[in-house]
Amino acid sequence: MQTTPDILRGTLDLLILKALSWGPAHGYAVARWIENATKEALEIGEGTLYPALHRLEERDWIAAEWGPSENNRRAKFYSLTKAGRAQLRVETSNWQRYAAAIFAALEAPALR
Repeated sequence: MQTTPDILRGTLDLLILKALSWGPAHGYAVARWIENATKEALEIGEGTLYPALHRLEERDWIAAEWGPSENNRRAKFYSLTKAGRAQLRVETSNWQRYAAAIFAALEAPALR
């Protein structure tokens, strides 16, 4: 299933921060991690991923540095900053509360 940017708008930042919590990675690796972690439910295209990475970099949540990729090509590697780690904690907490509320609503009895 391919998702649209509208669906990802509220979740993509969190997923990128989580992907980078495991260590520095280039954009392609971040996209693959998200796809694997979501069991292929979310497919992140370049047109969605790279603007998000740049936005997170502008917010100082991630930092970028050029280096060689696995196949010796020049690639931009992203890593979490201290502010990014703090934001990951905030976003994770917010999404856990949000998900719990949605599941509670889905399990709620019918209106009478």
